Amino acid sequence: MREEVLTDELWARLEPLIPVRPRRFRHPGRRRADDRAGLEVILYAVRTGIGWNRLPTTLFGTSGATCWRRLTEWHEAGVWQQLHERLLAELRVAGLLDLSAALVDSTHLRTLRGTTSGRAQSTGASPAPSTT
Repeated sequence: MREEVLTDELWARLEPLIPVRPRRFRHPGRRRADDRAGLEVILYAVRTGIGWNRLPTTLFGTSGATCWRRLTEWHEAGVWQQLHERLLAELRVAGLLDLSAALVDSTHLRTLRGTTSGRAQSTGASPAPSTT
């Protein structure tokens, strides 16, 4: 049995941040998995550290792969940034935000390729002169 992380009160606060995807009219395809179930799986995976493919589908009613795609989709839509800003604002108003000890991590940022101008300079020893 799992403990409830996403309460009704928390869901009511987070639901407006999640973009609504309209269903296609002519070829609707398979019905989209529930957003609340997706968020529950994401929170469960973050708390436990379990891999996406190892998540029990029967426990949540949606697969880990679906929730991984939903996580990516919400990231690209800016949902996590909005959630972070809202949380910081609420903590600031309540006087609970303490930034005296903060950690900045940039390992999630991609390196842009091809932005250097010219050839990279070698840091090793100079090459031997040509003998021919």
